[in-house]
Amino acid sequence: MAQPAPQLVFDKGFDPQTGTPVAAAPGVTRVTAPNAGPYTFTGTNSFLIGNERLFLLDPGPDDARHAEALLAAIGARPVEAILLTHTHRDHSSLAASMAQRLRAPLWFGGPHRLSRPARRGEINAVDSASDWALKPDQTLVDGKRLAIDGIELKVIATPGHCANHLAFGLVGTDVLFSGDHVMGWNSTLVSVPDGSMSDYLASLDRVLAAPYRLYLPAHGGPIADGLAYARALKAHRYARNGQILEAVRAGAHSIGAITRKVYPGLALKLLPAARMTVGAHVEHLEERGMLRVSRGLWGRRVESV
Repeated sequence: MAQPAPQLVFDKGFDPQTGTPVAAAPGVTRVTAPNAGPYTFTGTNSFLIGNERLFLLDPGPDDARHAEALLAAIGARPVEAILLTHTHRDHSSLAASMAQRLRAPLWFGGPHRLSRPARRGEINAVDSASDWALKPDQTLVDGKRLAIDGIELKVIATPGHCANHLAFGLVGTDVLFSGDHVMGWNSTLVSVPDGSMSDYLASLDRVLAAPYRLYLPAHGGPIADGLAYARALKAHRYARNGQILEAVRAGAHSIGAITRKVYPGLALKLLPAARMTVGAHVEHLEERGMLRVSRGLWGRRVESV
């Protein structure tokens, strides 16, 4: 008998204790930035990893209050490097100034880049939210190991939300810093051409194959059973593919019409994110020969195959 698809349940009850150092795991401290919003939930989680010497992961937005909270939590301890899961500004805007103040290098997955070349006339909806100018002192690649203070991190390339997204596994533990790839409060925004749904789904399989269960995301609270949650998230994405195929067969031939069909009654403020996600799913299905998309001056027309 086929097993029922796992149910995806979001956790909206997280108390971030904004600006206060919170022990998230042995050798891991979380400090949440005061940038709560519809795309950031309760704010960006910055993590201090280590005891006597530290890595600073995702310093967050360029906010003086958050910078001072991080410096207070760091104290006199040296910071070996500033790490980034990716270069969207809510994670990286504070990185350059903190690197100067802490005299620490920046290590991340390379400069911000698109998941594929932009098509003629195509608008990148998250262009202004991306940190195009930031350059790493060291480019981190999949499988790279970073050691400090008896703690070792393993880099896991997880493109999809954006092309240079990384997760970090805490070797010898069940802890995974999942960035924006897996979050417990909502499913991840994927907006083409900045991101790629095909890459995102492949990266879900990569974290599912990794030996980590406790996920510490960059927004929202810890996910106690990250593997079960990631499986449910994958099932949710594939169910969304099915809903989009059904909507097109029922006569929805534009991204807007498909979005209204798939997300009936959605609040107006959430429609832009829903449209971006539907566009990413449509492109994924097109790549697999399951939809046909024609592009012209008036936008995309989506047809069944």
